[in-house]
Amino acid sequence: MPTLLQINITANWGSHGKIAEGIGKIAIANGWESYIAYGRWMNPSQSKLYHIGSNLDEAIHGISSRIFDNHGLMSHRATQKLIEFIDRIQPDIIHLHNIHGYYLNYPILCRYLAKLNKPVVWTLHDCWPYTGHCAHYMFAQCERWKKHCHSCPLKRNYPKSILFERSYQNYEDKQNAFLSIPNLTIVPVSKWLQTDLQSSFLQNCIIEQIYNGIDTNIFHIYPDTDVMKQQLGIPIENKVVLGVASNWYHKGLDDFIALNQVLPQNYTIILVGLKQKEMKQLPTGIIGIERTENIEQLCKFYSLADVYFNPTWEDTFPTTNIEAMACGTPVITYNTGGSPEAVDKHTGYVIAKGDIGSACLHIQSMCQKENIYTQKCRQRVLNHFNQDERFAEYFCLYKKLLDIICK
Repeated sequence: MPTLLQINITANWGSHGKIAEGIGKIAIANGWESYIAYGRWMNPSQSKLYHIGSNLDEAIHGISSRIFDNHGLMSHRATQKLIEFIDRIQPDIIHLHNIHGYYLNYPILCRYLAKLNKPVVWTLHDCWPYTGHCAHYMFAQCERWKKHCHSCPLKRNYPKSILFERSYQNYEDKQNAFLSIPNLTIVPVSKWLQTDLQSSFLQNCIIEQIYNGIDTNIFHIYPDTDVMKQQLGIPIENKVVLGVASNWYHKGLDDFIALNQVLPQNYTIILVGLKQKEMKQLPTGIIGIERTENIEQLCKFYSLADVYFNPTWEDTFPTTNIEAMACGTPVITYNTGGSPEAVDKHTGYVIAKGDIGSACLHIQSMCQKENIYTQKCRQRVLNHFNQDERFAEYFCLYKKLLDIICK
Protein backbone atom coordinates (compact mmCIF):
# COMPACT_ATOMS: atom_id res chain seq x y z
CA MET A 1 0.00 0.00 0.00
CA PRO A 2 1.60 3.33 -1.06
CA THR A 3 1.84 6.02 1.63
CA LEU A 4 1.36 9.78 1.25
CA LEU A 5 2.65 12.31 3.76
CA GLN A 6 1.61 15.95 3.49
CA ILE A 7 3.22 18.70 5.58
CA ASN A 8 1.35 21.95 6.19
CA ILE A 9 0.85 24.62 8.82
CA THR A 10 -2.75 23.38 9.36
CA ALA A 11 -4.76 20.17 8.98
CA ASN A 12 -8.29 20.42 7.56
CA TRP A 13 -8.44 24.05 8.73
CA GLY A 14 -8.39 27.12 6.50
CA SER A 15 -8.03 26.99 2.73
CA HIS A 16 -4.62 25.26 2.57
CA GLY A 17 -5.51 22.75 5.26
CA LYS A 18 -8.73 21.82 3.46
CA ILE A 19 -6.83 21.36 0.20
CA ALA A 20 -4.48 18.94 1.95
CA GLU A 21 -7.48 17.15 3.45
CA GLY A 22 -9.11 16.77 0.02
CA ILE A 23 -5.92 15.40 -1.52
CA GLY A 24 -5.65 12.93 1.36
CA LYS A 25 -9.22 11.75 0.73
CA ILE A 26 -8.42 11.07 -2.94
CA ALA A 27 -5.37 9.05 -1.91
CA ILE A 28 -7.37 7.04 0.63
CA ALA A 29 -10.12 6.36 -1.93
CA ASN A 30 -7.44 4.87 -4.20
CA GLY A 31 -6.18 2.50 -1.51
CA TRP A 32 -3.30 4.62 -0.20
CA GLU A 33 -2.43 5.38 3.39
CA SER A 34 -2.53 9.12 4.08
CA TYR A 35 -0.83 11.21 6.77
CA ILE A 36 -0.85 14.96 7.40
CA ALA A 37 1.82 16.52 9.62
CA TYR A 38 0.76 19.98 10.77
CA GLY A 39 2.12 22.85 12.82
CA ARG A 40 -1.00 24.28 14.45
CA TRP A 41 -4.77 24.46 14.04
CA MET A 42 -6.63 21.36 12.98
CA ASN A 43 -10.04 19.84 12.51
CA PRO A 44 -10.77 16.10 12.56
CA SER A 45 -9.33 14.47 9.46
CA GLN A 46 -9.74 11.30 7.43
CA SER A 47 -5.94 11.21 7.21
CA LYS A 48 -3.80 10.22 10.17
CA LEU A 49 -2.48 13.36 11.86
CA TYR A 50 0.91 14.17 13.34
CA HIS A 51 1.36 17.40 15.33
CA ILE A 52 4.73 19.05 14.72
CA GLY A 53 6.24 20.79 17.76
CA SER A 54 4.35 22.55 20.53
CA ASN A 55 2.90 25.92 21.45
CA LEU A 56 6.11 26.75 23.33
CA ASP A 57 8.28 25.89 20.33
CA GLU A 58 6.07 28.03 18.09
CA ALA A 59 6.33 30.95 20.53
CA ILE A 60 10.14 30.71 20.72
CA HIS A 61 10.36 30.47 16.93
CA GLY A 62 8.07 33.49 16.54
CA ILE A 63 10.01 35.64 19.02
CA SER A 64 13.34 34.76 17.41
CA SER A 65 11.93 35.57 13.98
CA ARG A 66 10.66 38.93 15.22
CA ILE A 67 14.12 39.84 16.47
CA PHE A 68 16.55 38.18 14.07
CA ASP A 69 14.53 37.81 10.83
CA ASN A 70 15.35 34.08 10.84
CA HIS A 71 11.94 32.65 10.03
CA GLY A 72 12.20 28.92 9.30
CA LEU A 73 15.56 28.53 11.01
CA MET A 74 14.37 27.60 14.52
CA SER A 75 12.31 24.55 15.67
CA HIS A 76 15.34 22.24 15.49
CA ARG A 77 14.00 19.62 17.88
CA ALA A 78 10.46 19.69 16.44
CA THR A 79 11.85 19.15 12.94
CA GLN A 80 14.15 16.35 14.07
CA LYS A 81 11.19 14.58 15.69
CA LEU A 82 9.24 15.02 12.44
CA ILE A 83 12.10 13.34 10.59
CA GLU A 84 11.97 10.42 13.05
CA PHE A 85 8.23 10.16 12.33
CA ILE A 86 8.88 10.15 8.57
CA ASP A 87 11.42 7.37 9.02
CA ARG A 88 8.78 5.33 10.86
CA ILE A 89 6.00 5.65 8.27
CA GLN A 90 8.27 5.50 5.18
CA PRO A 91 6.11 7.56 2.80
CA ASP A 92 6.34 6.98 -0.95
CA ILE A 93 5.41 10.61 -1.71
CA ILE A 94 6.07 13.67 0.47
CA HIS A 95 3.87 16.64 -0.36
CA LEU A 96 4.80 20.03 1.11
CA HIS A 97 2.35 22.90 1.39
CA ASN A 98 3.08 25.94 3.62
CA ILE A 99 6.27 25.06 5.48
CA HIS A 100 6.50 28.56 6.96
CA GLY A 101 4.56 29.68 10.02
CA TYR A 102 6.98 29.34 12.98
CA TYR A 103 6.87 25.54 13.28
CA LEU A 104 9.56 24.01 11.05
CA ASN A 105 13.28 24.27 10.31
CA TYR A 106 13.50 24.11 6.52
CA PRO A 107 17.31 23.52 6.15
CA ILE A 108 17.13 20.46 8.41
CA LEU A 109 14.09 19.14 6.55
CA CYS A 110 15.65 19.76 3.13
CA ARG A 111 18.92 18.03 4.06
CA TYR A 112 16.87 15.02 5.10
CA LEU A 113 14.74 15.07 1.95
CA ALA A 114 17.88 15.29 -0.20
CA LYS A 115 19.27 12.14 1.44
CA LEU A 116 15.90 10.35 1.40
CA ASN A 117 15.66 10.88 -2.37
CA LYS A 118 11.90 10.23 -2.51
CA PRO A 119 9.59 12.23 -4.80
CA VAL A 120 8.70 15.58 -3.21
CA VAL A 121 5.74 17.64 -4.43
CA TRP A 122 5.55 21.22 -3.18
CA THR A 123 2.36 23.24 -3.68
CA LEU A 124 3.16 26.95 -3.53
CA HIS A 125 0.25 28.89 -2.06
CA ASP A 126 2.29 32.10 -1.83
CA CYS A 127 5.70 33.53 -2.76
CA TRP A 128 7.66 32.92 0.46
CA PRO A 129 9.73 29.99 -0.91
CA TYR A 130 11.68 32.17 -3.36
CA THR A 131 12.00 35.49 -1.51
CA GLY A 132 14.39 36.58 1.19
CA HIS A 133 11.59 37.52 3.55
CA CYS A 134 8.04 38.16 2.39
CA ALA A 135 5.12 35.91 1.42
CA HIS A 136 3.78 38.52 -1.04
CA TYR A 137 5.60 41.34 -2.83
CA MET A 138 2.80 42.68 -5.06
CA PHE A 139 1.66 45.52 -2.80
CA ALA A 140 5.22 46.88 -2.56
CA GLN A 141 5.85 46.22 -6.27
CA CYS A 142 9.20 44.75 -5.31
CA GLU A 143 11.19 42.70 -7.84
CA ARG A 144 14.44 42.18 -5.94
CA TRP A 145 13.64 38.46 -5.68
CA LYS A 146 14.28 38.12 -9.43
CA LYS A 147 18.02 38.67 -8.92
CA HIS A 148 18.80 38.60 -5.22
CA CYS A 149 16.86 39.92 -2.22
CA HIS A 150 18.51 42.55 -0.03
CA SER A 151 17.48 45.49 2.16
CA CYS A 152 13.90 44.19 2.28
CA PRO A 153 11.26 46.95 2.11
CA LEU A 154 8.77 44.52 3.67
CA LYS A 155 10.76 43.66 6.76
CA ARG A 156 7.81 44.60 8.96
CA ASN A 157 5.37 42.46 6.99
CA TYR A 158 4.82 38.76 7.70
CA PRO A 159 7.05 37.17 8.84
CA LYS A 160 7.60 40.43 10.68
CA SER A 161 11.01 41.41 12.03
CA ILE A 162 11.28 44.43 14.29
CA LEU A 163 15.09 44.53 14.61
CA PHE A 164 17.44 42.71 12.25
CA GLU A 165 17.12 42.43 8.48
CA ARG A 166 18.75 39.38 6.88
CA SER A 167 16.86 39.06 3.58
CA TYR A 168 20.11 38.65 1.63
CA GLN A 169 21.16 35.67 3.75
CA ASN A 170 17.62 34.26 3.88
CA TYR A 171 17.59 34.25 0.07
CA GLU A 172 20.91 32.38 0.05
CA ASP A 173 19.71 29.90 2.68
CA LYS A 174 16.47 29.14 0.84
CA GLN A 175 18.18 28.79 -2.52
CA ASN A 176 20.75 26.36 -1.12
CA ALA A 177 18.17 24.35 0.82
CA PHE A 178 15.38 24.06 -1.74
CA LEU A 179 17.60 23.39 -4.76
CA SER A 180 19.29 20.54 -2.87
CA ILE A 181 16.15 18.37 -3.13
CA PRO A 182 16.78 16.13 -6.18
CA ASN A 183 13.24 14.88 -6.91
CA LEU A 184 11.33 18.11 -6.41
CA THR A 185 8.19 19.01 -8.38
CA ILE A 186 6.73 22.45 -7.71
CA VAL A 187 3.00 23.09 -8.13
CA PRO A 188 1.98 26.77 -8.39
CA VAL A 189 -1.75 27.33 -7.84
CA SER A 190 -2.13 29.90 -10.63
CA LYS A 191 -0.69 30.78 -14.04
CA TRP A 192 0.47 34.09 -12.59
CA LEU A 193 2.52 32.32 -9.90
CA GLN A 194 3.89 29.91 -12.50
CA THR A 195 5.10 32.86 -14.58
CA ASP A 196 6.82 34.51 -11.62
CA LEU A 197 8.42 31.22 -10.61
CA GLN A 198 10.12 31.16 -14.00
CA SER A 199 11.94 34.37 -13.03
CA SER A 200 13.01 33.03 -9.62
CA PHE A 201 15.85 30.77 -8.48
CA LEU A 202 13.36 27.86 -8.71
CA GLN A 203 12.96 28.33 -12.47
CA ASN A 204 14.83 25.14 -13.41
CA CYS A 205 12.75 22.88 -11.18
CA ILE A 206 9.97 20.73 -12.62
CA ILE A 207 6.83 22.90 -12.52
CA GLU A 208 3.27 21.53 -12.84
CA GLN A 209 0.53 24.14 -12.45
CA ILE A 210 -2.69 22.96 -10.74
CA TYR A 211 -5.54 25.24 -9.70
CA ASN A 212 -7.21 25.06 -6.32
CA GLY A 213 -10.68 23.57 -6.34
CA ILE A 214 -13.72 23.65 -4.07
CA ASP A 215 -16.46 21.22 -3.08
CA THR A 216 -19.29 22.15 -5.44
CA ASN A 217 -21.73 20.06 -3.41
CA ILE A 218 -21.12 22.24 -0.38
CA PHE A 219 -20.81 25.54 -2.28
CA HIS A 220 -24.09 25.73 -4.16
CA ILE A 221 -26.93 28.16 -4.84
CA TYR A 222 -29.34 28.82 -1.96
CA PRO A 223 -32.56 29.89 -3.71
CA ASP A 224 -34.37 31.77 -0.92
CA THR A 225 -32.26 34.42 0.79
CA ASP A 226 -35.00 36.93 1.68
CA VAL A 227 -35.17 35.58 5.24
CA MET A 228 -31.44 36.23 5.64
CA LYS A 229 -31.93 39.77 4.37
CA GLN A 230 -34.61 40.34 6.96
CA GLN A 231 -32.41 38.92 9.73
CA LEU A 232 -29.63 41.33 8.74
CA GLY A 233 -32.03 44.26 8.54
CA ILE A 234 -31.49 44.78 4.81
CA PRO A 235 -34.50 46.05 2.82
CA ILE A 236 -35.70 43.35 0.42
CA GLU A 237 -35.32 45.66 -2.58
CA ASN A 238 -31.68 46.49 -1.79
CA LYS A 239 -28.83 45.09 -3.86
CA VAL A 240 -26.03 43.37 -1.91
CA VAL A 241 -22.29 43.57 -2.59
CA LEU A 242 -20.22 41.00 -0.69
CA GLY A 243 -16.58 40.78 0.36
CA VAL A 244 -14.97 37.83 2.17
CA ALA A 245 -11.47 37.40 3.60
CA SER A 246 -9.92 35.36 6.40
CA ASN A 247 -7.59 38.31 7.01
CA TRP A 248 -8.30 41.76 5.56
CA TYR A 249 -4.67 42.90 5.46
CA HIS A 250 -4.09 44.18 1.88
CA LYS A 251 -7.45 42.69 0.86
CA GLY A 252 -9.20 45.98 0.16
CA LEU A 253 -11.06 47.02 3.30
CA ASP A 254 -10.40 50.70 2.58
CA ASP A 255 -11.60 50.15 -1.00
CA PHE A 256 -14.95 48.89 0.28
CA ILE A 257 -15.28 51.96 2.48
CA ALA A 258 -14.57 54.14 -0.57
CA LEU A 259 -17.05 52.12 -2.65
CA ASN A 260 -19.73 52.63 -0.01
CA GLN A 261 -19.43 56.40 -0.53
CA VAL A 262 -20.25 56.22 -4.26
CA LEU A 263 -22.82 53.41 -4.48
CA PRO A 264 -26.51 54.44 -4.48
CA GLN A 265 -28.36 54.19 -1.16
CA ASN A 266 -30.25 51.08 -2.23
CA TYR A 267 -27.00 49.06 -2.13
CA THR A 268 -25.76 47.30 1.00
CA ILE A 269 -22.21 46.01 1.48
CA ILE A 270 -21.58 42.91 3.62
CA LEU A 271 -18.02 42.10 4.69
CA VAL A 272 -17.19 38.71 6.23
CA GLY A 273 -14.04 37.88 8.20
CA LEU A 274 -13.56 41.15 10.06
CA LYS A 275 -11.94 41.58 13.44
CA GLN A 276 -13.83 43.49 16.15
CA LYS A 277 -11.52 46.50 15.74
CA GLU A 278 -12.24 46.60 12.00
CA MET A 279 -15.98 46.28 12.51
CA LYS A 280 -16.00 49.36 14.74
CA GLN A 281 -14.52 51.42 11.88
CA LEU A 282 -17.29 50.60 9.40
CA PRO A 283 -19.56 53.41 8.21
CA THR A 284 -23.33 53.19 7.78
CA GLY A 285 -24.17 51.06 4.76
CA ILE A 286 -21.63 48.31 5.51
CA ILE A 287 -22.53 45.28 7.61
CA GLY A 288 -19.55 43.58 9.26
CA ILE A 289 -19.44 39.87 10.08
CA GLU A 290 -16.67 38.12 12.00
CA ARG A 291 -14.80 35.16 10.50
CA THR A 292 -16.97 32.06 10.28
CA GLU A 293 -16.08 28.38 9.91
CA ASN A 294 -19.79 27.69 9.25
CA ILE A 295 -19.67 26.84 5.54
CA GLU A 296 -23.45 26.74 5.17
CA GLN A 297 -23.70 30.27 6.51
CA LEU A 298 -20.92 31.39 4.18
CA CYS A 299 -22.74 29.84 1.19
CA LYS A 300 -25.87 31.74 2.14
CA PHE A 301 -23.89 35.00 2.15
CA TYR A 302 -22.53 34.20 -1.31
CA SER A 303 -26.01 33.34 -2.59
CA LEU A 304 -27.53 36.43 -1.01
CA ALA A 305 -25.08 38.72 -2.80
CA ASP A 306 -25.83 40.20 -6.20
CA VAL A 307 -22.10 40.81 -6.81
CA TYR A 308 -18.95 39.52 -5.15
CA PHE A 309 -16.28 42.25 -5.12
CA ASN A 310 -12.68 41.20 -4.46
CA PRO A 311 -10.45 44.31 -4.30
CA THR A 312 -7.40 42.33 -3.19
CA TRP A 313 -4.00 43.99 -3.56
CA GLU A 314 -1.98 40.78 -3.27
CA ASP A 315 -3.09 37.21 -3.93
CA THR A 316 -1.97 34.06 -5.70
CA PHE A 317 -5.37 32.46 -6.42
CA PRO A 318 -8.14 33.38 -3.97
CA THR A 319 -10.67 30.58 -3.57
CA THR A 320 -13.33 33.07 -2.46
CA ASN A 321 -13.81 34.01 -6.13
CA ILE A 322 -14.74 30.46 -7.09
CA GLU A 323 -16.78 29.93 -3.92
CA ALA A 324 -18.92 32.94 -4.86
CA MET A 325 -19.29 31.78 -8.45
CA ALA A 326 -20.29 28.27 -7.33
CA CYS A 327 -23.14 29.95 -5.45
CA GLY A 328 -24.19 31.74 -8.66
CA THR A 329 -22.69 35.14 -7.87
CA PRO A 330 -20.61 37.06 -10.46
CA VAL A 331 -17.22 38.45 -9.48
CA ILE A 332 -15.46 41.78 -9.91
CA THR A 333 -11.80 41.61 -8.97
CA TYR A 334 -8.69 43.73 -9.21
CA ASN A 335 -6.04 42.66 -11.69
CA THR A 336 -3.97 41.17 -8.88
CA GLY A 337 -1.81 38.07 -9.10
CA GLY A 338 -3.87 35.01 -10.03
CA SER A 339 -7.21 36.50 -8.95
CA PRO A 340 -8.39 37.30 -12.52
CA GLU A 341 -7.89 33.69 -13.62
CA ALA A 342 -11.15 32.55 -12.02
CA VAL A 343 -13.23 34.97 -14.10
CA ASP A 344 -14.19 35.07 -17.78
CA LYS A 345 -16.34 37.51 -19.76
CA HIS A 346 -19.50 35.60 -18.86
CA THR A 347 -18.92 35.56 -15.10
CA GLY A 348 -17.49 38.94 -14.11
CA TYR A 349 -15.01 41.73 -14.70
CA VAL A 350 -11.34 42.39 -14.01
CA ILE A 351 -10.49 46.02 -13.24
CA ALA A 352 -7.40 48.01 -12.33
CA LYS A 353 -6.33 48.13 -8.70
CA GLY A 354 -7.98 50.98 -6.84
CA ASP A 355 -10.44 51.85 -9.64
CA ILE A 356 -13.47 52.36 -7.42
CA GLY A 357 -15.34 54.29 -10.11
CA SER A 358 -15.12 51.36 -12.51
CA ALA A 359 -16.15 48.96 -9.76
CA CYS A 360 -19.21 51.07 -9.01
CA LEU A 361 -20.29 51.20 -12.67
CA HIS A 362 -19.81 47.46 -13.20
CA ILE A 363 -21.66 46.59 -10.00
CA GLN A 364 -24.70 48.64 -11.03
CA SER A 365 -24.62 47.23 -14.56
CA MET A 366 -24.43 43.63 -13.30
CA CYS A 367 -27.26 44.15 -10.84
CA GLN A 368 -29.54 45.25 -13.69
CA LYS A 369 -29.04 41.92 -15.46
CA GLU A 370 -28.14 39.65 -12.56
CA ASN A 371 -30.16 36.64 -13.73
CA ILE A 372 -27.91 36.09 -16.75
CA TYR A 373 -24.91 35.35 -14.53
CA THR A 374 -26.22 32.76 -12.07
CA GLN A 375 -25.96 29.55 -14.08
CA LYS A 376 -22.91 30.68 -16.09
CA CYS A 377 -20.98 31.33 -12.87
CA ARG A 378 -21.89 27.96 -11.44
CA GLN A 379 -21.09 26.15 -14.66
CA ARG A 380 -17.65 27.72 -14.94
CA VAL A 381 -16.74 26.41 -11.50
CA LEU A 382 -18.13 22.96 -12.32
CA ASN A 383 -16.06 22.91 -15.52
CA HIS A 384 -12.76 24.21 -14.17
CA PHE A 385 -12.58 24.33 -10.36
CA ASN A 386 -14.30 21.19 -9.08
CA GLN A 387 -12.06 19.99 -6.26
CA ASP A 388 -12.40 16.28 -7.09
CA GLU A 389 -10.95 16.89 -10.55
CA ARG A 390 -8.21 19.19 -9.30
CA PHE A 391 -7.21 16.80 -6.50
CA ALA A 392 -7.24 13.95 -9.00
CA GLU A 393 -4.57 15.90 -10.91
CA TYR A 394 -2.35 15.61 -7.83
CA PHE A 395 -2.97 11.87 -7.62
CA CYS A 396 -2.07 11.49 -11.31
CA LEU A 397 1.12 13.46 -10.61
CA TYR A 398 1.95 11.12 -7.71
CA LYS A 399 1.52 8.06 -9.92
CA LYS A 400 3.64 9.60 -12.67
CA LEU A 401 6.46 10.33 -10.23
CA LEU A 402 6.35 6.81 -8.80
CA ASP A 403 6.32 5.32 -12.30
CA ILE A 404 9.50 7.25 -13.12
CA ILE A 405 11.22 5.72 -10.09
CA CYS A 406 10.14 2.20 -11.02
CA LYS A 407 11.52 2.46 -14.57
